[in-house]
Amino acid sequence: MRLSPFPFYIKGLGIKYSRYDKVRIDSLKRFLLISYYWPPMGGGGVQRWLKMSKYIHAFGWNPVVYTAAPETYLAEDKSLLQEVRPEIEIIRTPILEPYGIYAKLTGQKKEKSSYSGFIKDKKPGLIDSFSLFVRSNFFIPDARKFWIKPSVKFLRKWLEENKVEAIITNGPPHSVHMIGLGIKKYFPDLPWIADFRDPWTNIDFYSDLKLMRFADRLHHKMEKRVLSTADKVVTVTWNWQSELSALGEGRPVDLILNGYDPEDFESFQNITTDKFIICHLGSMNKDRNPESLWQAISELVKDEKEFSEKLEIHLIGPVDRSIHTSLEQQGLTKYIVALDFIPHREAMQYLQKCNLLLLPINKSKNSMGILPGKMYEYIATGKPVLSIGPLDGDIAKVLNRLNQTKLLSYENRLGIKEFISTVFRDPPEPSRDIDKYSRKNHAKSFAALLDEITAH
Repeated sequence: MRLSPFPFYIKGLGIKYSRYDKVRIDSLKRFLLISYYWPPMGGGGVQRWLKMSKYIHAFGWNPVVYTAAPETYLAEDKSLLQEVRPEIEIIRTPILEPYGIYAKLTGQKKEKSSYSGFIKDKKPGLIDSFSLFVRSNFFIPDARKFWIKPSVKFLRKWLEENKVEAIITNGPPHSVHMIGLGIKKYFPDLPWIADFRDPWTNIDFYSDLKLMRFADRLHHKMEKRVLSTADKVVTVTWNWQSELSALGEGRPVDLILNGYDPEDFESFQNITTDKFIICHLGSMNKDRNPESLWQAISELVKDEKEFSEKLEIHLIGPVDRSIHTSLEQQGLTKYIVALDFIPHREAMQYLQKCNLLLLPINKSKNSMGILPGKMYEYIATGKPVLSIGPLDGDIAKVLNRLNQTKLLSYENRLGIKEFISTVFRDPPEPSRDIDKYSRKNHAKSFAALLDEITAH
């Protein structure tokens, strides 16, 4: 039986139950989740623990969420607030961020200046280069460093007055892990899980930060302290699991993949239009520019009149200027439909009318371990997925097992062209066995990890 969307009490007993399952709230063990990303902030960084918090109570745990209250959200998505279980306690504290100063120097809006410094809509100037240098070398580990000390001070007092069984830090930003490290100093017996959605010094753009020697050393020192101090370290791909273990001098690292939320697809259906829509959801930086894809599409436009008449390329999210340059060079500009940002719920609905979903993987040193979060949502749609990336990377472990997905190398223009043509004429049937990538299953894994570290 599905219960009321709000917590309720059984009359006369005062027993409070959760909104989704018949679980007594007062019977759940509590953990403190420290996460910079939380609704109404939008974007990919929010999804992992917003979704995990929806289901983890069914396995005996309930989070208290500690998050930031910034002046400006990177991307606001108020629709996500509807997914926060009302019985979850949310603690917000102010955060000082340098983006206001940067926005004034570059003439941007605060929201725009908060996007990744590696997605450019214009040629970077001297102020951009100087700002990147300052940000890289003096805001370590990242621009949220000013949140670390106030948070440790606040949470030290809060933890003295409130009981939790464990702490989970969700990074990046890696300043969040430094908060966990600070708390561990005062509460050494309180179990701590450091959850890495992305690597730290092994992330794809680390070499682009123009770090001075002292800054590089400090990053590695902080990273090593987190990896060696946390009771458990978790990450989201097999390669990153190995890399973080090596950086932690061989300490085991647990793997809990990202995934899709089944509730996002309960009413999902295919919407047929007279267009053939190739869609990319999310940001595209210069390292994710699939030149061979644009070439293949350009050739199909020239070769097939029907394809040319029906084609639309939808880019949803911030796109680097280099991608627009490549599209212009291939004569594809007139086929582009560009949207800077749409809320997550709308994005899932938007995918209903798309015919082919694009998943280009960064050409970078850590490409072997990249498994974009949107990949799981792509899979859940049942739509054909074209990924361009390393054939022996972690992404192959997922996509090569599915019927409607195709993974091709960066240079395989002919293979890309052939797959697009096939999808246009006769799209493949979707795979059915995808439950293993459900957020609910991953919440069960995290609950098991919490049970393990609190059992002693």
